[in-house]
Amino acid sequence: MENRKIRKIILNAVSVIIAVVLLFPLYWMLVTSLKFEADIFKSHPSLFPERIFVDSYVSQLGSGQYNMFRSFFNSAVISVSVLVISTILSIPAAYGLARFRFYGKKLFILLFLVTQMLPAVFVLTPLFIIFNKTGILYTYLSPIIADCTIGIPFSVLILRTYFLSIPKELDDSAKIDGCNHFTAFLRIMVPIAYPGVIVAAVFSFLFAWGDLVYGMTFINKQEMRPITAGIFNFMGQYGIAWNYLMAFGVVTILPVVLIFIFMQKYIISGLTNGAVKG
Repeated sequence: MENRKIRKIILNAVSVIIAVVLLFPLYWMLVTSLKFEADIFKSHPSLFPERIFVDSYVSQLGSGQYNMFRSFFNSAVISVSVLVISTILSIPAAYGLARFRFYGKKLFILLFLVTQMLPAVFVLTPLFIIFNKTGILYTYLSPIIADCTIGIPFSVLILRTYFLSIPKELDDSAKIDGCNHFTAFLRIMVPIAYPGVIVAAVFSFLFAWGDLVYGMTFINKQEMRPITAGIFNFMGQYGIAWNYLMAFGVVTILPVVLIFIFMQKYIISGLTNGAVKG
């Protein structure tokens, strides 16, 4: 009993140390954003800001060229659109791959896996040509569709394993009650699979929110670019404004932090429940 307590204390201490190490870069980014530039480059930097510098945040809230609200809005439009499109399309696709047998099913699953291994730059040129020919280049629609090429395959793979973990007897019970495949899917399967749906939706949003290459390539107007592209505003010819850059980074990761704080229960449940079968 005593050994168990000692082991528990050691594991808790190790967990705290690992958490501190992993979270320290985020803390340092926040502290740097609140420092004067002269304090950042001291030979012995402090863990706390000696003087609070808030202009790094205030100057980006106005109506200037680098308006944080505008960049935040652009990212929100793109990310929410990717979330909706990816979730709506991946749910029936995952259900079909999990429940029905058809020729080429394994090939479809393999192709979805392959798309997760390809870097974004591999499809950059083909997508650029397609968007240019269809007339949607340099609009919000081009990065939305490009981000969906990442979000949809991932969501299908996650949701397929989740649907596989649901007993097929529920389908048979729904058919006995008068449901067909479509109504059983909407009324029975989707409500049961909501933790997996939340996981797919959250990660689709995060893929789009953290995207840089598509936002920089397919949108040429500064006022339309997402918040990740706005980081380059502070990398000038004569140096980098580190306090402004870190303030922009704090605002960029804020939605991600809030999502994991308030939805971690659903995310963990969706990932663990969907890992029962492959």
